[in-house]
Amino acid sequence: MQVKVTVDSPRDVKVDVLAVAVGELEGKQKKLPAALASLDTAAGGAVSQVVKNGDFGGKKGQSLVVYPQGSGRGSLKADRLLLVGIGNADEQSVDDIRALGGRVVKGARGKKATKIALVAPSAKGHGNEVICQALAEGAVLADYKYDRFLTDDGKKKPARKRATLSVVYARLAKPAPARAGAKRGTILAESQNLARDLSNAPGNAMTPVRLTAEAVKMARAVGLRTRVMAVPELQKRKMGGILGVGQGSTNPPRLAILEHKPRGLKANSPTLCIVGKGITFDSGGISLKPGAGMHEMKHDMSGAATVVGAMRAIRMLNIPVHVVGLIAAAENMPSDTAYRPGDILTMHSGHTVEIQNTDAEGRLVLADALAYANKTYKPTAMIDLATLTGACMVALGDWATGLMGTDDKLIEEIKAAGERVNEIQWPLPLFDDHKKLMKGSVSDLKNAGAGRSAGMSTAAGFLSAFVGDTPWVHLDIAGTGWTSRSGPYQGSGATGVGVRMLVDFLEHWKPRSRKPRKAARK
Repeated sequence: MQVKVTVDSPRDVKVDVLAVAVGELEGKQKKLPAALASLDTAAGGAVSQVVKNGDFGGKKGQSLVVYPQGSGRGSLKADRLLLVGIGNADEQSVDDIRALGGRVVKGARGKKATKIALVAPSAKGHGNEVICQALAEGAVLADYKYDRFLTDDGKKKPARKRATLSVVYARLAKPAPARAGAKRGTILAESQNLARDLSNAPGNAMTPVRLTAEAVKMARAVGLRTRVMAVPELQKRKMGGILGVGQGSTNPPRLAILEHKPRGLKANSPTLCIVGKGITFDSGGISLKPGAGMHEMKHDMSGAATVVGAMRAIRMLNIPVHVVGLIAAAENMPSDTAYRPGDILTMHSGHTVEIQNTDAEGRLVLADALAYANKTYKPTAMIDLATLTGACMVALGDWATGLMGTDDKLIEEIKAAGERVNEIQWPLPLFDDHKKLMKGSVSDLKNAGAGRSAGMSTAAGFLSAFVGDTPWVHLDIAGTGWTSRSGPYQGSGATGVGVRMLVDFLEHWKPRSRKPRKAARK
């Protein structure tokens, strides 16, 4: 979807749908604000009529399509008016504005519109750049639809017509900031939609090889450095976690690396490593999952999908930080070659791990990727994202991401970034006892803790053994990686959670100085 900013009289904009944000109308007469009254006149009184009839009052969540009356000079050029209620116009948050963009696009697309305009809303405390960025994010996210496998009675459906949203200002002395905001919002939302696409793809279309190929395709398009490790190199580097999880599938595992290193960075500039769990389908392996809901396990690579989307946005926005994204990709299947409960794997770090449950596989692939990232890039900080535990879904549902780590300042910075982009992350404890529970008796570590108790924290306790003293945050997106609930700019399916948050975090990140550490040869 294209989002642009134009300066024109709203009544003269010729589009399929012209949307107007309307605050709650008060009083018996429900007097229209001046700008809306002008449009009402151009629409032949169609707006005042629906207000008088009680069909629309500007309450938050309310919307109504109005068909203009009359014609001739001075009449409205738009085919339809979409009235969108926003409640208290003086208390609009950035996410309210984002939701407005989504509601406008969903409402207009419901009328088969492709040419859409929105009279630029004002929002107390927010400048035009912030407003247009939020509108663009909401619009592009709301316009997303995963329809790759839909047909028209067995025949390939024609491509969905691309829509355009114009944010219309009647007067705007300096349109450049508003246009910059719209461009930035579009990049962020398109990057999140890429993550949604990858996660929504079925397991037979998104194998580990395919996932890493898609990551490389994106990287080449925007100018990121790339590297992909196939099985021989994984074996050479003793990545027993990735290899062990992937050995039961005919689709071989991969480790992909995407690197953003802007020109002009000083040698001691901070480095952030972002690691994503990329289990392209998780059957549970020999510790087989129940059949109900197993089709959703195509989303078990949502963490990796977020890394791909975030790296795209980071590069396109040219964030001035050295960022390395790692995708640990494997398919967890039962077979005569699959790893077994009781097996002991030797990890890239040298740690040995006893397998107590083959369905606790995500932490194994993450552990190898985290250890490799820490040793190779000597990062200032590391973040991983993973649909890791059912315990997260039990505790937090799909309302919040589980947030744990080894560095309180980093945890607070990530939490604050989530709040700014309306992606809630809830801090949970990582006690020394959680780490001790993951110690093994016949190996250094075991991959499952004490049954169902503190499942999120014990999983993080396992991962903490592979990060050394590097500040690290673990994000369990098991509940937020996909959803069955719909919102103003989110439909059912993959969410792409974390893409916008990571970009926001990087733009506010204030890493503490650490002694320079020489990176290992790659």
